[in-house]
Amino acid sequence: MRSHVWGGTAAAVLGALLVAGCGGGDGGGDGTANRAAGGADATGHPVTVTDCQGAGTTFRKPPEKIVTSNAAALELLLRLGVGDKVIGTGFPPGKGTLPDGLDAQARQVKVLSRTVIPKEKLLGSGADLYIDTFAAMKMGGGMGDAPTEKEFQAAGIAHMHLKSTACAARRSSPMTDLSAVEDDITALGKVTGTAPEAEKLVRGMRKKVDAVQKAVGSTPERKRPTYFFFDYDAGTKQPTAVCNRQVAHAVITRAGARNIFADCDGAFKKVGWEDVISRNPDWIQLAVRNRGSAAADEKAFDAARKWLETNSATKGLTAVKKGRFLRIHSERTTIAGVTDADTVEEIAETLYPGKVG
Repeated sequence: MRSHVWGGTAAAVLGALLVAGCGGGDGGGDGTANRAAGGADATGHPVTVTDCQGAGTTFRKPPEKIVTSNAAALELLLRLGVGDKVIGTGFPPGKGTLPDGLDAQARQVKVLSRTVIPKEKLLGSGADLYIDTFAAMKMGGGMGDAPTEKEFQAAGIAHMHLKSTACAARRSSPMTDLSAVEDDITALGKVTGTAPEAEKLVRGMRKKVDAVQKAVGSTPERKRPTYFFFDYDAGTKQPTAVCNRQVAHAVITRAGARNIFADCDGAFKKVGWEDVISRNPDWIQLAVRNRGSAAADEKAFDAARKWLETNSATKGLTAVKKGRFLRIHSERTTIAGVTDADTVEEIAETLYPGKVG
């Protein structure tokens, strides 16, 4: 297992240690940050985190210049109160798409790329930490290869992963709860010196999800409604299924529903409409990306519903005929964030009226 020590922008490589069993199926470790050996300072440092292969990185102090791969990591840092440390991001959030007054703060963050940050720009950004939501996911988009760990080290950039999404393909079992997301938030809090804030966010998530579980968790599996996440923006010619290693599967499961593609190992998979028809879902989430305004969102939701109601392959589905649709943004379901718990609550309230809330 590799181990690196970082202090600000200077990186000291301790060496490469081959350890039997390192890099297990679940991405190495439980995803949380652990206090490194030795005394901790006022910020709780040193702190060690692991990547998808189980390699450890130790932070001797909180990072000062952070680059995020996308809006998910950026939003978490804003919620932790360290948005002023973020010097750039890829896949920026659209104007008006972030909740809880975070939008104005996000507007102040430099956009390094509208998609994947080009390798040269990332390495030359001056960052001392890059938070990676993608890792092994194929997110190249024609932007060239991602930096190697040696290149990150040479540039003085620590490389940290949001393991709930970045390591999803390496999991050895389905993601059926939000513990991996909670671990990501806890790890970010420890690394950035905001552990109390992270604990508060996690407590809030658990309170909502626990309330849902108390209300509907005892419902027998066979009586739970089946659920299809319709990713309208991913294309309608061939639907994209959210599989059992994806955060959305955990959200759907915690809400007391059954993902119709729960038997699909992995994160996402292209399927055929005949696969959806054969599973005939009880409910369909009209999953569209946040457009930044209520009017634009409603227009997109309406378009997704109309497509299902008028397409010859889908208009006969039970959920379509009975008008059983949920209008929930895809970001709130498929990426790691505090709002995953809100989505669990919203789905459960819809599927189990009168039992939740």
